[in-house]
Amino acid sequence: MDLGTANTIIINNGKIVVDEPSVVALDRSSNKMIAVGTKAKMMYEKTNDSIKTVRPLRDGVIADFYACEQMMRGLIKMVNKGRRLFSPSLRMVIGVPSGSTEVELRAVRDSAEHAGGRDVYLIFEPMAAAIGVGIDVEAPEGNMIVDIGGGSTEIAVISLGGIVSNNSIRTAGDDLTADIQEYMSRQHNVKVSERMAERIKIHVGSALTDLGEEAPEDYVVYGPNKVTALPMEVPVCYQEIAHCIDKTVAKIETAILNALEKTPPELYADIVKNGIWLAGGGALLRGLGKRLTDKINIQFHIAEDPLHSVARGTGIALKKAEENVAYLMR
Repeated sequence: MDLGTANTIIINNGKIVVDEPSVVALDRSSNKMIAVGTKAKMMYEKTNDSIKTVRPLRDGVIADFYACEQMMRGLIKMVNKGRRLFSPSLRMVIGVPSGSTEVELRAVRDSAEHAGGRDVYLIFEPMAAAIGVGIDVEAPEGNMIVDIGGGSTEIAVISLGGIVSNNSIRTAGDDLTADIQEYMSRQHNVKVSERMAERIKIHVGSALTDLGEEAPEDYVVYGPNKVTALPMEVPVCYQEIAHCIDKTVAKIETAILNALEKTPPELYADIVKNGIWLAGGGALLRGLGKRLTDKINIQFHIAEDPLHSVARGTGIALKKAEENVAYLMR
């Protein structure tokens, strides 16, 4: 299971069985779960007084323990569709940020156990992403992976089945969305919701101001004027978005350089030869690979399926759970 800030993905027997937004809708009075995943996301920012929608994870860690447990239960039920008298005891491997504290790791483990997990293993997300991308993590050579998720960016140098140096920063996809919200309000005087800012990011998000032939068409945003409350129609181009998210992308660049600085010279030479892998939803940002390659002078490769790299890695790690591999934590 990849328990992410934006999406939660569950792999069962090597197949992706659940790929849903990390949102849960609860009844305000009874605190019972009404909807989870896509259904809850459709209610997000559209609820009345009797329903509350919660994103249980913030910055890659559990912010609302009860809501997270309810969400995990709801998503696990989607895997076991058949009616059963007893809920099955599950063996789980869950991806967690590499900068997590003991308390945060304990919270994830407890949530999983309450949601029906019998054997719960934890794996750091960059390690899971590296396994999911297809890197041989047990090999005696250095590989670097950058996993840009919704709440955190995980950067790790991996060799001999362990993390040699890592850098985990709480700057990622959610910060890009917040930048776009703030920019639309300041520059165009239009109020946009978090969901609308995310749609702008998907349609015209870019890390470069010149994409050449790959440039996307302008995206038209509808919303109320901040001052008059009258409806507005604002076309947004990718160059604007590249300018407004530039500072956040620069923070990710700096974090990668800091991780490289801490890397032993022998492993550094391997990384220059092998290149650096980008995974997570943030890897889909247009022009990001090229911008980082030009800035750092090391080739950046984007994973074939960046959104599912961590989940695939947890699925492969689960098969090795009996072998006592060093990267799985009990």
